[in-house]
Order: sequence, then structure tokens, then C-alpha cells
Amino acid sequence: MPQTSPSAPAGTLPLSEWYLDSARDLPWRRPSFHADYGAWGTLVSEFMLQQTPVTRVIPHLEAWLARWPTPTAMAAASPAEVVQQWANLGYPRRALWLHRAAIEVTERHEGIVPRDVDALLALSGIGDYTARAVAAFAYGDRHPVVDTNTRRVLARAVQGKAQPAPPSRRDLVLMESLLPESDVEAAVFNAAAMELGATVCTSRAPRCEQCPLLASCAWVAAGRPDTGDTRRRQAAFEGSDRQARGAVLRALRESAPEPLPLAAVLIDWPDARQRDRAIDSLIADGLAEADGELISLPR
Repeated sequence: MPQTSPSAPAGTLPLSEWYLDSARDLPWRRPSFHADYGAWGTLVSEFMLQQTPVTRVIPHLEAWLARWPTPTAMAAASPAEVVQQWANLGYPRRALWLHRAAIEVTERHEGIVPRDVDALLALSGIGDYTARAVAAFAYGDRHPVVDTNTRRVLARAVQGKAQPAPPSRRDLVLMESLLPESDVEAAVFNAAAMELGATVCTSRAPRCEQCPLLASCAWVAAGRPDTGDTRRRQAAFEGSDRQARGAVLRALRESAPEPLPLAAVLIDWPDARQRDRAIDSLIADGLAEADGELISLPR
């Protein structure tokens, strides 16, 4: 496996070496995965990993790629099939965005996920993180890749803060300044920072004594102060509109391909107005279709 060079920026060498020795064995990190699915596999995995734990993603990813191993295969599917296959991964608009991206890749790029970051950003549902993750991890190009876990590592190790500030372009600039010059080493360092944040430098219970950056961490050197947390808090799921949306969508998946009478959807839901909001929002997002008094997954 690749090794970082002695000339790499301060902090990259111990972090990258730790990653090469300790990283979890995840499907999208295996050479066989890239040989089988290429950049498409990386793109699908990144869509699924947004706001969803790794353990939930793995079985869905394997099933998804077995069914649609290429963008062209998925582009031929219907929106209903895509939403059905997404199952309980949550935030189901991602399924529609991924479907649209597959169509765009098929129509604009001859079925090959593009390498260029700007071309990736032009695809549906792809932002700064996903575009750079595909370019770095699928194609091996040197780009800063910054997710929530990386921001936490940067905030503590470099800035001496307990929690990161809300996302901004400054995160990319900082990560860029830390990347080794080599494309291969930069990809390793990007992955290492994310892995460290996910497994060691966690939000609530960081295991600093096991961290490869312990000796150089600015936050540890300052005594691990509570510097506040300005991140946006997510509302509780229980009793939320998100829960109602998920329940409606689950009912539609279970009845598919047959539609349901609107009056029969979640008839026992404790808040009828919340149920109606959930139905209306799913229709507005293109995740459901109403036809008279019937509702179904999108066709």
C-alpha cells in the first residue's frame, strides 16, 4: 500500500501510517470493488453515506450495485423502482437525485462517471464533498475532501476547538494546505482524516489516547477546552414530520406497484394534519404521485 513521504506536511505522516495500519475493511476501499464498479461504485457509496451510518449502507450498497452495476443500467430504471430499492436508508430524495445523475452521466458522458470536479458538480445531487470524493478516491486525483468527520479533526488538531464551525469554503482551503503533494498520498490522507473522525476523534467521546495526532493536537495541548458548539442541531426524529414522511413512504413501498387510496394511508397516525403534510411534501419532492384519490410511488 502507498506510504506518505518524509516531506509531507506536518501531521500527515503519522495519520496516514495509522490509517494504512488501522482502517476498517469497507467494501468501497477494496481494489475488487473499484475493478467491478469503477467510479460509479464510489458515487453510489458516497450518496448512500450522506447522513447514514456505514453499517446500514453496506447491505444496501451491495444490493444496489448488483441490480444496477452501471449508470446506464440505473438510468433505464423507473423512479418507482429506485425509491423502492432505496428502502429505509432515509432522506429518500437522494435516491431520485442519484437516478437523475445516472441519466445525466448516460446522456452527457457516454455512461462514464466524469473525472473533472466541475463536471461532477453539474450532476444532480452532487456538492463539493461528493464531487471531490469521486475525483480523489475513484480517480486518484489530488483534491481536498472534507466531510463532517474531517472538519472535526481539523477543528481539534489544527484550530484547537472542541467542535467545528458550520461548513464553509475555508474548510477546503485548510485541508488543501495539509495535503501531501503526491496524488496517491493525498488520497490516503483524505481517507485517513475521515476515518480518524469516524472512529477515534468522535464528536461526543473522543479517544485521544489512541489518536496518532495526540502529540501535535492543538486542542489536547490547550487542555481540551469546551469552546462551544455552533453547529445546527437536528430536530428529534420521534414525532417529527420526517418520521411521518418515512411512514407514508414505507406504506407506498409495501403496496407497490399497486397504489393506495389516500384515505387509507396511515389512518391510525396520531396527527392527521402531520400525515397530510407528509403526503403533500412527498408529492412536492417527486417521491410520490397522486392520481385522483389514489397515491403511489412515482412512475
